[in-house]
Parts: sequence; structure tokens; C-alpha cells
Amino acid sequence: MEPQTGRSLSLLVDGVDTEVMGWVLRELRAWLGEDEAWVVLDRAGWHVSGRLEVPEGIRLVFLPPYSPELQPVERVWPLVNEAVANRYFQDLEEMMEVVAERCRVLEADPQTLRRHTLFHWWPRTKTSA
Repeated sequence: MEPQTGRSLSLLVDGVDTEVMGWVLRELRAWLGEDEAWVVLDRAGWHVSGRLEVPEGIRLVFLPPYSPELQPVERVWPLVNEAVANRYFQDLEEMMEVVAERCRVLEADPQTLRRHTLFHWWPRTKTSA
């Protein structure tokens, strides 16, 4: 998600490792088209692996250790979790369908995402409001 605009891409995966992270970055690259992006990450093993293939136009920016409050997307998880909190699901597939629908709703509401993630110190481009 892009804090300045609230524009977002949701990719649901059933696990995380270097291969999955590479796929996510390739999907992000395709979604961006000609745009370039900085991807803000913690230092999880699959983020810093020497085997991670980072597509052209994607720059990885790592947060200082123990600083999740600096990661804008951390403030999105409670919005996603609203759809599954205090609910019973027959199986993981059912829950993932609900999460996917919630992600679609949030993607269609960039202003909500922007309000939750555009920190006062977040870098802005000249065209930002």
C-alpha cells in the first residue's frame, strides 16, 4: 500500500519464505507498471536473504530493529482483522475468502488506508496534497 495515495495491492499467501517474497515483489512490479517503488520492510529472514531476487524499479528500505510502529502497513492489519475477529470459520479456506473480500473493500477505499498510514513524517512527492 502507498500511504500518500492509499492505493494498495493485496496478495494473500499461505506462507512466507524467500521464494514467496520474490513472487510478491514481481507481482508488485507488474502492478506498478512504469512506476518505481520503495518497499518498507523489517528484517525478516526472507526480506534480507541473499537469494531474494528484487525486480528492477523496486528498492527495499529496511526499518531499524524493533520499530514496527514505523511500518505504515502495521496500522492496516487491525482494519483487515475486523472481518475475522470473533468469528468461527469451518476451515482456513473460508477464513481466507473473508479476508480477501475485506482486502477488496479496503482497496476500494484508499482514503481510509491513507488516513491510517500517512504519518506526518512520511516523505511526500511534490504532487501530494
